[in-house]
Amino acid sequence: MSRREGSLDPQADSSVSPLPHLEAKIRQTHSLARLLTKYAEQLLQEYMTVIHGAPAVCQVQHQGDPFGLPGFSPPRLPVAGLSAPAPGHARLPVPEQLQLDAGALAALPPLLEVVRRRQAELNPRALRLLRRLEDAARQARALGAAVEAVLAALGAEPRGPRLEPTSASAAGVFPAKVLGLRVCGLYSEWVSRTEADLSQLVPGGPA
Repeated sequence: MSRREGSLDPQADSSVSPLPHLEAKIRQTHSLARLLTKYAEQLLQEYMTVIHGAPAVCQVQHQGDPFGLPGFSPPRLPVAGLSAPAPGHARLPVPEQLQLDAGALAALPPLLEVVRRRQAELNPRALRLLRRLEDAARQARALGAAVEAVLAALGAEPRGPRLEPTSASAAGVFPAKVLGLRVCGLYSEWVSRTEADLSQLVPGGPA
């Protein structure tokens, strides 16, 4: 198979079709990313679940104040080894986009596991939240492996940050809660970014 025949660059000649198995792999991975984008939104909602009491009174069920206070904006703590997608990410060639996606997805599971352990200490009865965090780590691994398989089929090597689980720890209750929110947000951003990047390779997707 020549480089031209195997190319899925959306800017390449539209008359060139990918091999059927590669097209199926891309469709499956894109469908997984789309599904996990919904799950990531649900995780964020669960992390910040708000319960309403008396009129004009609300409380964040799991994290408590000040998260539920009007106008409160949690600080965007840096996360060692991982950041949000860069503003110029969408202008990169698709293989480079997917390489960054794969790196971020590889970094997320240990981060999510640290958040799950801290939430188990802080909110041991929040079983649904803990389950969603555990599921998110597993799902990030699955999507990352699928993206790496697409990269391998395209002839590109995955690259990106690799993170040790211990580097995500945060001392103190409030920093741990803020870090958890930040990690859940990064998970949502990278899964959504991966879906958008893969959509460029799906026949009939955006050019």
